[in-house]
Amino acid sequence: MTVSKTAARRLTAAALTTAAITAAIAVPASAADHRPHRTGVEISRVQYDSPGRDDRSNRSLNQEWVEITNTTRHSVNLDGWTLADEDGHTYTFDHYRLNGRSTVRVHTGIGHDTRTDLYQDRRAYVWNNDSDTASLRNDYDRFVDDVSWGRHYFRR
Repeated sequence: MTVSKTAARRLTAAALTTAAITAAIAVPASAADHRPHRTGVEISRVQYDSPGRDDRSNRSLNQEWVEITNTTRHSVNLDGWTLADEDGHTYTFDHYRLNGRSTVRVHTGIGHDTRTDLYQDRRAYVWNNDSDTASLRNDYDRFVDDVSWGRHYFRR
């Protein structure tokens, strides 16, 4: 069987086109496998300096808080996730599901947990007024988000 030069060019062009299309489809798929998984959960606000005197009263302790926001439409199970400061004070979420497009406030002091407010049940302040970092990690101890203030301010 003989193939004309025109037919050979068309076959070559078709093969190259097929290879280019296959490569275009395969590269984004493989590149997507290496991107970090984004949960849509973030630290949205921190009230690290309780208003008024720092008298270690439960009222003052509960005016020190961190807000965690789920920016997605889907709920996220935070069971086993941790919120920690630079000194190692760690709060672990226990059987808590954050609804989509919702925020929960994690207070330092003692209280009764609700859907919108959780309590660390501590009798001392956690977040340093001069500088600190609030870090959020998932149940696999993978970094999710952090917020810094004071001397760390430029590290967001």
